[in-house]
Amino acid sequence: MTDLTLHVNGRDRAVNLGDPDTPLLYVLRDDLALHGPKFGCGLGQCGSCTVIVDGRAVRSCVTPAASVADKKITTLEGLGSPDAPSRVQAAFIAEAAAQCGYCTNGMIMTATALLGRTPRPSEADVRTALASNLCRCGSHVRVIAAVLRAAKEG
Repeated sequence: MTDLTLHVNGRDRAVNLGDPDTPLLYVLRDDLALHGPKFGCGLGQCGSCTVIVDGRAVRSCVTPAASVADKKITTLEGLGSPDAPSRVQAAFIAEAAAQCGYCTNGMIMTATALLGRTPRPSEADVRTALASNLCRCGSHVRVIAAVLRAAKEG
């Protein structure tokens, strides 16, 4: 067993891993009861498991939890709340940028990381940043509008 402290959503959280290679996604969902990040492909290809680690969008399903013990981890729950959503979350709501919602976590987290490093992205910047986040519902047009709205309102 490996004792580990993760800095998640502004708080230190102690976890006990059976294996230091346990994916961060499993620790977040199973040990810390954070369900914003979703299990999608399990290969880091779809983006539904995306979290922000030290300002970068990271696929938590392929990131060993032990590898981020000294970093700041933010999940969807750490961005805002139903009563006080982050500007990206509020823009997604305003633009109705979700259908089934499964990809929404990854889209919001990737967009938040993008706006953290590029506060006024072009539409091309947004499209490039979100290109590897898969959405089967076809919400991409509204997602892009939401990210551009959040940038404008930031």
